[in-house]
Amino acid sequence: MDPDQLLAAVTARTPVDERERFSIELFERWVPALGRPYDEDADPVHVTSSAIVAGPRGTVLHLHKRLGLWLQPGGHIEPGETPADGARREAEEETGLAVRHPEGGPRLVHVDVHPGPKGHTHLDVRFLLEADDADPVPQGDESPDVRWFTWDEAIAVADAGLAGALRHLRPPG
Repeated sequence: MDPDQLLAAVTARTPVDERERFSIELFERWVPALGRPYDEDADPVHVTSSAIVAGPRGTVLHLHKRLGLWLQPGGHIEPGETPADGARREAEEETGLAVRHPEGGPRLVHVDVHPGPKGHTHLDVRFLLEADDADPVPQGDESPDVRWFTWDEAIAVADAGLAGALRHLRPPG
């Protein structure tokens, strides 16, 4: 997905809350001005991708090793990757789970703009990924803790940038 396609997908979103609405506005303002929006070294403002992993037990969060927060897996997009590919790779690295995009292909489910390390700003696009009922086993030093949460448990521990997406994706019932 080239940056123009991603920008079109982001601008077509109906925001789930006021934070996502503001994040979409920032995304629309910044992405056209970035020469290499997926390259973390090209500009302090860049696109990142992450995954909201859903499965029979709920959703998977990992304890971020530097921030100490329960977050969805995600990170920087590597050269040659699409944002959807980056979300899948990051989810597999950080959770150790075999994940897949839903039937029909990648599904962009949320956008959040937030501060990153080194004074960077992350324009994070979040994709829904599916996993079977397996225990997470993260690779090497990726995350100190990764686990399944019920949707309500995940919403309770999530930061404001993630909670709205989880509320929106939580299955009814």
